[in-house]
Amino acid sequence: MANMSQVSCLLLFVSEEQTLKFKEPAKPVGRVAELFAGVGGFRIGLANAGWETVFSNQWEPSTKRQHASEVYVHNFGQQGHSNEDISTVEEIPSEFDLLVGGFPCQDYSVAKSKSASSGLEGKKGVLWWEILRLVKRHQPRFLFLENVDRLLKSPAQQRGRDFAVMLSSLGAEGYSVEWRVVNAADYGFPQRRRRVFIVAYKTSEPLSEMTLLTSGVLAEALPASMGSSSSEGEISRDLLEVTESYGKGLKISPFKNSGVYQNGKFLSLELIAKFEGHHMTLADIVLPSAEVPSEFDVDAAAEAKWEYLKGAKSEERTHSSGYKWKYTEGSMVFPDPLDKPSRTLLTGEGGSSPSRFKHVIYQDGKLRRLHPIEMERLNGFPDDWTRYGPTGELSDVKRAFFMGNALVVGLVERVGLSIAKRLKDSA
Repeated sequence: MANMSQVSCLLLFVSEEQTLKFKEPAKPVGRVAELFAGVGGFRIGLANAGWETVFSNQWEPSTKRQHASEVYVHNFGQQGHSNEDISTVEEIPSEFDLLVGGFPCQDYSVAKSKSASSGLEGKKGVLWWEILRLVKRHQPRFLFLENVDRLLKSPAQQRGRDFAVMLSSLGAEGYSVEWRVVNAADYGFPQRRRRVFIVAYKTSEPLSEMTLLTSGVLAEALPASMGSSSSEGEISRDLLEVTESYGKGLKISPFKNSGVYQNGKFLSLELIAKFEGHHMTLADIVLPSAEVPSEFDVDAAAEAKWEYLKGAKSEERTHSSGYKWKYTEGSMVFPDPLDKPSRTLLTGEGGSSPSRFKHVIYQDGKLRRLHPIEMERLNGFPDDWTRYGPTGELSDVKRAFFMGNALVVGLVERVGLSIAKRLKDSA
């Protein structure tokens, strides 16, 4: 937990007016406990759907300054917030209906090679067991979790094992599970960001193909139609057996982009998003160039470096040991097109140094990087949400890091509305 001097510093910096910019719903549909809270994307989206967050936890291990927690407190206030290692949290101090969390994804991320992804055995992958510990203790009516879609495939040596362990763990606690891989741009949002959403709840109703297509929590929130493939199978209730043997010999994970799990069995379908509304583009969220400081302009002297990094390559490279190899990679669109949704924001978007992966747009006759407000808008956060910490303004590097780790708020709102309906119907 943050010490009293830290908390005092936070509260002194945040004026009453600033703290009250965010308000919980006056008549909440239910109560939320939020784990791995980051800067509050789940909380904003769920509040828009009528939910009240009564507990939150954000802790970054091996980090002296807890910047994300500080931003969280700046916007939401200190009440109900925990800034301590989740493994030391014994009790969540309030009754709640919904447990949520975008649990750390580094061990599953596409930023790592498949062979380097250590999954549930990784330093942060093990935090799944902390979620399960709290589930065992509190038995929430609903869970809503988010992660990178690589989760369905990890690890490389046992395709789908980690997700099978999670399904088996939840099944042992009496939960049925829905999952869906969602690209935010498919539902009208201005960023091509793919994440897997996992919703778990207790029900006596059998889950089926219709759950995935029409009647389920995720089907209602995120309409879809049948794709080209499906799979089904059983998952042992013996976690040791699943850990040691599930997925061995498989080159492809059995888990498609959508599925249900219940009573030890799963059905998985490849679904296609179905959305008829307005599709936003990068142009919809960019600031007028006059409002963007010149520090975000691409230095003319560095343009060649940017073009090289963004371009296709096929070149011989030499290791310090003298070993030579052929390095190849394809080209990236440069600058980023304004008439399409953006590429996925990454944590390294900040700073002026040339990079293959940073966004660069052409506006009013010049190239420039994205401003932190534009990154916030790509994820659906209010403008300047990440601007302040307890001691003043944060750097664009730090703000970009937050948004690279964030989720798309509007998708959370959609799912939150669907879960709220289920909660009301079951009352």
